[in-house]
Amino acid sequence: MAQIEFQSNTRLGASAILKIAGLLLALTACHKTAQPSLEATISFTQVPQRGLGDLNQEDVIEGTVSGARPGQSMVVYSKTGGLWWLQPRLDSPFTPILPSGVWRNEVHLATDYAALLVDSTYHPAAVLAELPKVGRGVQSIAASPGPQRSSSFFVNFSGLQWRVRKVPSDRGGTRNLYDPSNVYVDQSGALHLQIVNRNNQWTCSEVNLTRSLGYGTYVFTVEDTSNLDPAAFFEIFTWDHSSVQGNHGEFDINISRRGDPKNENGQFTVQPAFLPLNLSRFTAPAGKLRLTIIWEEGRVTMLTSRVSGKEIRLVAKHVFTDEVPRPVDESVRMVLYAYSDPNHKLPTISHRAEVVVDHFEFLP
Repeated sequence: MAQIEFQSNTRLGASAILKIAGLLLALTACHKTAQPSLEATISFTQVPQRGLGDLNQEDVIEGTVSGARPGQSMVVYSKTGGLWWLQPRLDSPFTPILPSGVWRNEVHLATDYAALLVDSTYHPAAVLAELPKVGRGVQSIAASPGPQRSSSFFVNFSGLQWRVRKVPSDRGGTRNLYDPSNVYVDQSGALHLQIVNRNNQWTCSEVNLTRSLGYGTYVFTVEDTSNLDPAAFFEIFTWDHSSVQGNHGEFDINISRRGDPKNENGQFTVQPAFLPLNLSRFTAPAGKLRLTIIWEEGRVTMLTSRVSGKEIRLVAKHVFTDEVPRPVDESVRMVLYAYSDPNHKLPTISHRAEVVVDHFEFLP
């Protein structure tokens, strides 16, 4: 009996040892596969210039992030008066990260700027005495003082400051390049926007006002556009970088034949333009034009008039009452870009193009 009991205990001991060994192997395997995630790194590619804090002046802040996980985004702060203020708006605190790792937004000028990589569960405070530490939804932090001079390009037109676009965009159905040298203000004070072939690539022009004007009347006086290349597209529009809505508070006056010389060359739109009530086409005549936008609560009125000396003759008018955005942090913009037919049946741009804007006026 003792021999049998000893053999039984020996078998039980061996079985226990095998189970323990298997558990250790499993834990070792888990440890090897659960490698710590790579540390996320935030880099700035553009930091706005140093300012004492001006709610009427904005600039672009942008950068890249590596090691970000799906669902994460950026939160941006600017420092004024010794405090960090959430940018650009309290109801739109998150800056998306593009698939390339690039992030970009607009902020009010301040002395210092900071960017946080955060989880979707993070709730940013409106004002901070100090930046948070890594942890509790914050994966990485980067901060930088504002330089004495911005790396953005600016022009002064009609008594206001406009930032000149330098990064590509997908507006117009294709990827368009932009060159700040395509934009200038001449001795008479008129703004020139050009499409120019540089190094066998067409480069476009865009400017945006560095402050939000809100409700009011926007008036643009534009020289003759009747001889534009059919694929050249001139557009006056509003854009809210920080908008939580997919249409970014956009409405537009467009002058273009969209690649086809037979098309009407003008249209008024409130985005989304695919809704029938949000689009009105018209024919813009040759000669100087006055393009007017009257933005009121729940209503946008757009007008095109022919200017001849002191005579102003109304050509087209449309009133929109659906999908009208409210002003928050938008800016008015002007762009001249190359349109590309989405069906690839119409020719792309083939000639240099230029639009001259004589004057801009805003009446609150």
